[in-house]
Amino acid sequence: MNKRPNGVNTPAPAPLDGIDRALLAALAEDARTSVSDLARQVGLSAPSTSERLRRLEAQGVIGGYTVRIDPRALGYTLQAIVRVKPLPGQLHLVEEMLRRIPEFIECDKVTGDDCFIARLYLHSIEQLDEILTKVTERAETSTAIVKSTPVPRRLPPLA
Repeated sequence: MNKRPNGVNTPAPAPLDGIDRALLAALAEDARTSVSDLARQVGLSAPSTSERLRRLEAQGVIGGYTVRIDPRALGYTLQAIVRVKPLPGQLHLVEEMLRRIPEFIECDKVTGDDCFIARLYLHSIEQLDEILTKVTERAETSTAIVKSTPVPRRLPPLA
């Protein structure tokens, strides 16, 4: 563990070699890739590959395996980014409210004028109004509709 200046412990960065990076890149591309296919891709045996994956999991480098779903296939035609500035004394209540509204698929607590930047998927613009009405009881909001995603979520550089 490393001690930050504010006294908070953070995990020490895991040392990654080229094989670890190749495994992470392959899993990011397709988390369902079998261990034997991963082993072939990185030039190791399946048991060695399994051991590396276990080590990366134990170190917290791999936090889980997931699936990517296309929200449009589920009828979500709009995506919005909402900047949220809680009214005085409402910070924790707004944070809890954002957690409880399932259309908010992610939310970051940030520095600056706003306290939160949240992303949500919507079926319609009317749904946006319904959701924002709940939030604006306790916060000011500023919303942008996403037109496209030129850089989809990806791994940070593994070098």
